[in-house]
Amino acid sequence: MGGFSDPIVTAGVAGLPALYAAGISPIEVAEAYLARIERLNPAINAVVELDGASARAQARASARRWAAGEPLSPIDGAPIAVKANIAVEGLAHTAGIKAYARHLAQTDAACVARLRAAGAVILGTLNMHEAALGATNDNAFLGRCENPHRAGFTPGGSSGGSAAAVAAGLCAAALGTDTMGSVRLPSSYCGVVGYKPALGAIPTEGVTALSWTLDHVGVHARSVEDAGLVARACGVEAPAPAQDRPLAVLDFDGLATLEPAVAEGFARTLEDLSRAGWRLEKLRIDDLDLGALRRAGLLISEVEGGIEHRRALALDPEGFTPQLRSLLAWGARQPPAKLAEAYRLICESRRRILALARLYAAILSPTTPQQAFAFDRAVPASQADLTALGNVLGAPALALPSGEASGLPLSLQVIGMTDGTTQALAARLSEALPSAAVPEAFR
Repeated sequence: MGGFSDPIVTAGVAGLPALYAAGISPIEVAEAYLARIERLNPAINAVVELDGASARAQARASARRWAAGEPLSPIDGAPIAVKANIAVEGLAHTAGIKAYARHLAQTDAACVARLRAAGAVILGTLNMHEAALGATNDNAFLGRCENPHRAGFTPGGSSGGSAAAVAAGLCAAALGTDTMGSVRLPSSYCGVVGYKPALGAIPTEGVTALSWTLDHVGVHARSVEDAGLVARACGVEAPAPAQDRPLAVLDFDGLATLEPAVAEGFARTLEDLSRAGWRLEKLRIDDLDLGALRRAGLLISEVEGGIEHRRALALDPEGFTPQLRSLLAWGARQPPAKLAEAYRLICESRRRILALARLYAAILSPTTPQQAFAFDRAVPASQADLTALGNVLGAPALALPSGEASGLPLSLQVIGMTDGTTQALAARLSEALPSAAVPEAFR
């Protein structure tokens, strides 16, 4: 499998301190990524606003700290980009919606401020599906974001720009948001690690909400170690030894239909894990309806998203695409009893499933029922059927690359119990899994 030709990009986040010790400066690192964005971003349209002057100033400050032997953290100098619904001071804070095109962030979101305090170099903002309500990243306002692995194919969403930028080596890591899978789903399609920490582990202040009930801030990176370093800079707990418990393999027979390549890839992954000595037990959850959970989450998102954007919708309805207006209007028309039933389903399912899940180190499943698909193909309704479970539970969840089929990535989802134990477990699991190749055009 091909990797990046540039050792700076190969270093990701965790490898940068060794480069600094060898004489490479954070200024050189920032310039390498800025040059890659200028050269390669036009092919995929992942980066939508680049703040080169600020990035260079941040890199110079980082270089001074490393030279003095006083870095702020292990990620000091790491170039990181941010999804467009997360506020970056001085940049457009649009959530991918044209109605907010002139809305400049006055302050950083809390998670961005924490990254800056750790010395990270914030490069700019990234493409996303409009309002975070969808999973193709075919955005009429920001432009279509392409999957780096195949032109004309979706990178997934809603954090499609974040996953695509990391896969293409346009940043060392990226922030995204995840309401029903919007970090893990595009990470699956783009072949990178997508880490959604537990609910509330990373603050959402300064993030344009889709659903304040289900929203999480998460991290896209090229390794579990990189994702963990960035997440910890945002406030997530450090890795901790997991208790010696088996891994639960979610029995989704009758609950989700997998594409043949995904089913075959998941079976190979389980065989690899068994050979590596992992204890696997099938977990069948009575009365679990993944589609019903996904539909309940969608209803909640449409209702809460409509409230979030109510003022802008009244002032500039044409600033929202007809499709988004229709989704939000549908949510507004639903009777209170139907919304209450959705909240109850989420709450009762969380309580019941967590009681079973605590018997295991983690729950395993494919991340998505399908691989990335062409933009001109009908969008599968089931994209978030497996990922939504992590949001319902409010539990930490990761998408781990697990190889590829027909040149497109495959991915394993790991839903854990605590962030510390889940990071440690995912790092061990990733050692037994093949990674997706770096897209040839971006090596």
